[in-house]
Amino acid sequence: MNQDIFNPTRVTATVGGKEIIFETGRLANQAHGAVWMQCGGTVVLVTVCSQALEFDKGFFPLTVEYSEKMYAAGRIPGSFFRREIGRPSERETLVSRLIDRPIRPLFPKGLNEDVQVLASVISADQENESDVLALTGASAAVMLSPLPFEGPVAGGRIGRIDGRFVLNPTFEEQARSDLNIVFAASRDALTMVEGEATFVPEDVIIDALEWGRKEIQPLIDAQLKLRELAGKEKMPFTPHQDDPVLVARVQELAREAGLEEAMRVPEKLARKDARKAVKDKVMEALLNDPAWAESDALKEVGEIIGDLEKKIVRARIVNEGVRIDGRDTRTVRPIQIQTSVLPRAHGSAIFRRGETKSLVVTTLGSSTDEQRMDSLSGDVTKRFMLHYNFPPFSVGEVKPVRVSRREIGHGALAEKSLRPVMPADADFPFTVRVVSETVESNGSSSMAAVCGGCLSLMDAGIPISAPVAGVAMGLIKEGDKFIVLTDILGDEDALGDMDFKIAGTAEGVTGVQMDIKITGLTTDIMRQAMQQAHEGRLHILAEMAKALPEPRKELSRYAPQHAEIFVNPDIIRLIIGPGGKNIKAITTATGASVDIEDSGRVSIFAPTADALEKAREMVTYYDQRPELGKNYTAKVKKIMEIGVIVEVLPNVEALVHVSQLDVNRVEQPGDVAHLGEDMVVKVIEINGDRIRASRKAVLLEEQGHPWNPEETARPQRDRGNRGDRGGRRDRGDRGGRGDRR
Repeated sequence: MNQDIFNPTRVTATVGGKEIIFETGRLANQAHGAVWMQCGGTVVLVTVCSQALEFDKGFFPLTVEYSEKMYAAGRIPGSFFRREIGRPSERETLVSRLIDRPIRPLFPKGLNEDVQVLASVISADQENESDVLALTGASAAVMLSPLPFEGPVAGGRIGRIDGRFVLNPTFEEQARSDLNIVFAASRDALTMVEGEATFVPEDVIIDALEWGRKEIQPLIDAQLKLRELAGKEKMPFTPHQDDPVLVARVQELAREAGLEEAMRVPEKLARKDARKAVKDKVMEALLNDPAWAESDALKEVGEIIGDLEKKIVRARIVNEGVRIDGRDTRTVRPIQIQTSVLPRAHGSAIFRRGETKSLVVTTLGSSTDEQRMDSLSGDVTKRFMLHYNFPPFSVGEVKPVRVSRREIGHGALAEKSLRPVMPADADFPFTVRVVSETVESNGSSSMAAVCGGCLSLMDAGIPISAPVAGVAMGLIKEGDKFIVLTDILGDEDALGDMDFKIAGTAEGVTGVQMDIKITGLTTDIMRQAMQQAHEGRLHILAEMAKALPEPRKELSRYAPQHAEIFVNPDIIRLIIGPGGKNIKAITTATGASVDIEDSGRVSIFAPTADALEKAREMVTYYDQRPELGKNYTAKVKKIMEIGVIVEVLPNVEALVHVSQLDVNRVEQPGDVAHLGEDMVVKVIEINGDRIRASRKAVLLEEQGHPWNPEETARPQRDRGNRGDRGGRRDRGDRGGRGDRR
């Protein structure tokens, strides 16, 4: 391979009006396959390496890791260590799944290699997305490597702006698009779909995917050309062949032991026990047979029985139109719904569909609870989050409890599906977190998270624009014949050819995710799946409406209370106080969180209505305006010859003229007023920012003489006290000593 860094092997392709560059030979030449993918100023380096397995792990150990280097965007990581931390971000995890899902089925079954694909974003221009480059680059890198691979595939993103499809839209274009779908496709068919939409009709999505598949064909051609120029010789690979004699014997024993009957048991756990009983009988018979008792081939028995189970289930669906649990191909499993199940949660719901059951809970918080993330485009915040959990007890297993990639992916799909119906931040300033706990599972638990999540949002009183439901579709394809299954079971997912999740409102689609196990999905299959999904979604929405037809009129009484007030921007510093002293005092006294914007907008989130009112009073205390004729307890701030300056309200000062300090004549203001002491005064004049107050008026009121504004409007010189302009006449209007002229 050419290793001249100034002269790498390069192939280009133009898609969506942009040039995509494939390069190899510049970097990572000791990897088994490496490609430099570039669009504009965004560059992703993708490598693949493999090594032979020492023993069969029982699965294909493919590892895909996508990472974003902060230097790519000229940023320093915000972590404590100032380096990219070991744990991938949520976006990195989701993109890793986007890469893994379309390429995994293209490696041949039985490949005895440990394969690792690494994709690193090393330059980001803040305009062109890196995820679809990484997806296409992964296919290109494997094509260059010695690994057997049924590719290539290519990735793309479809947007729609003003009714026009856009391939690989920029970040700015995505903000204006009502469609955001990432897909992968081969020469002839789709292999993966993931995305969100704003109530887009199914027909539009089908047209978009077919359009996108055709548009990215130059990327397929470019990979084939790059492989021709710089690809390595493919390693020899012979698919594993089971002993035909053993296969026939196992199948005979399994049928005799009742495998077909076991695969008709509708309940999941009972069916699992029945299948295990069949396997145990088969193994017992083989171990008692001298021809097989000592054979190493017995380790293949489980896989042989699994293949037979698949054939039995698929044949029954194709020939009889009857599924494992006895349903036809279009029927949705029975649905049960219960809302407000948790006494102190802000919103909660149990959503049961067949043997899948989710407990979904909604929690409201203030803007300080929003999620903050470090990314190539800067600090990103989220006010709506949905987290999906799949504990091992939900399927009766014992496993370590940790957040898996699958859980992150399913949560992201459910979040995308519900986000379009959430109220705008300006109308609903709360942070919202939805948690879907999968408590029982037999397929379609991610779509249960969507349905249950919608119900819990409505139960919390969040004014969503429309209910959302989701359903998972399956596929059985035998030759040219195909059958689409509505609301698939877990076994139907494992034994079928497709898992196509579609969520949306009655108006249109809001979220989609598709994984297939065959070489591709045609438009006819896609159209049939979309049509059946629409029917299923409307049925589920009708069942949800029976339980909770619309959001509750009020938020839960346990939810945070919220109020917005506007203050003079000049007094924001007073509300905050030195070192945050005042704002801390407010939060300590009330338990409220107070968010202040530079414009003077103050958002208060409090745990109770009483706490909210107290916090409001404490904030507005710093933004009061004096009222004419009202008494105030003021603090003496300054003593002068003409009178004293007092603070009647925070940051609001008034002059108490010497003539207004007492009912009797005052020679020196210091005889009556003392610095730092409180003095009760009445505001007697407001002239713009100039305020005059009177202690004398308060004293007269205490003696039973009502305040007369005319008497205190201005002190009169003929009273013998000091005048307005500085007191004694010999000082003149300038306030100096004598007339000076």
